[in-house]
Amino acid sequence: MAKSFDALVKRTATKAVRDRAAVRTKELLAELPVAELRQVAGKSQRELALLLGIKQPSVSKLENQSDIQVSTLQKIVEALGGTLDVVARFPKGSVKISQYGKAGRKAPPSGSSPEVQLF
Repeated sequence: MAKSFDALVKRTATKAVRDRAAVRTKELLAELPVAELRQVAGKSQRELALLLGIKQPSVSKLENQSDIQVSTLQKIVEALGGTLDVVARFPKGSVKISQYGKAGRKAPPSGSSPEVQLF
């Protein structure tokens, strides 16, 4: 009977080694090019093209571009089952840019101050 790779690792690697591998895996998956994001989502270029209503060569072109429109990236991420957040990071804090969301800008809750010092 064949053993799974996970069972083999659990039997042969120490807990410390498994923990380090889990941390490194999380780091590697935290930053992915669009093509790798698609692969991790388990989709082929053809499948993504069908979801986006475009042709497969167009998906290939998008994946190999060094610059992409935020709206296009948002469509790709949503087609893969995710959501896209655009965040600006400053030394004193981060701000989610809401301009790209479908719901539009929401008013801040009553009693809260929308002022944030970032610079």
